[in-house]
Amino acid sequence: MLKRPLGKTALNVSQLGLGTVKFGRNVGVKYPRPFKLPTDGQIADLLALAQSLGMNLLDTAPSYGNSEERIGEAIEGSRESWLLCTKAGEEFIGGHSRYDFGEERVLRSVANSLRSLRTDYLDVLLLHADGRSAAEIESAGAFRALRRLQREGVVKAIGFSAKGLADGRAAMAHCDALMCTVNAGYREELPLLDACATARIGVLVKKPLASGYERTPQRRIASIAALPGATSIVVGTLNAEHLAANAAALDATPT
Repeated sequence: MLKRPLGKTALNVSQLGLGTVKFGRNVGVKYPRPFKLPTDGQIADLLALAQSLGMNLLDTAPSYGNSEERIGEAIEGSRESWLLCTKAGEEFIGGHSRYDFGEERVLRSVANSLRSLRTDYLDVLLLHADGRSAAEIESAGAFRALRRLQREGVVKAIGFSAKGLADGRAAMAHCDALMCTVNAGYREELPLLDACATARIGVLVKKPLASGYERTPQRRIASIAALPGATSIVVGTLNAEHLAANAAALDATPT
């Protein structure tokens, strides 16, 4: 599978990334059908398949239930084979998301993530935005925390998971990578891809299949991959056949 530079960083990211919400959380989600959390064996098999397909990006977050813990256990001994992307700023407690972008809260969140993932560094760390302005998040100290962690070598690339066009644009000045939404029913953030391509900022595309509602998933993935600026497309699945089909759709896409 094709790997692309993540903006100006030294990281090379697979064109398809694996989203891992379903590894650890099945409540308070918006998928079309309910699902059971996978067993440890199912996670190990899915990660082995992903690796065989040439994928190296795992996307997780503290708000994904115990996804981080399960990844940490599953990849122990093979950490260097993966690029780990996690987030800070959001926790999911008692069925509700809680956001805190204070500098110390972000630092504590990252320390917890490192323990859960059983690693001493993160490849990508994003702020998990909640729709408030990037300026407000900055004033709380969150970006300051990210820059500190990057200086200390704890994090290789920093960025922002956007909730809209305006906050995505405003956050670009702080980012090595930007996560934004692009799918058939939501095109508002498309201009971010062009802007990031010009600024040499990596783009991780989230919700490309509209949280499972896309009717032609492989075609949609291929069309998004062809967009200038799209570095990696993050798709969450527990289905091995779907994962292989998604990878095949990208392998058939002209580069």
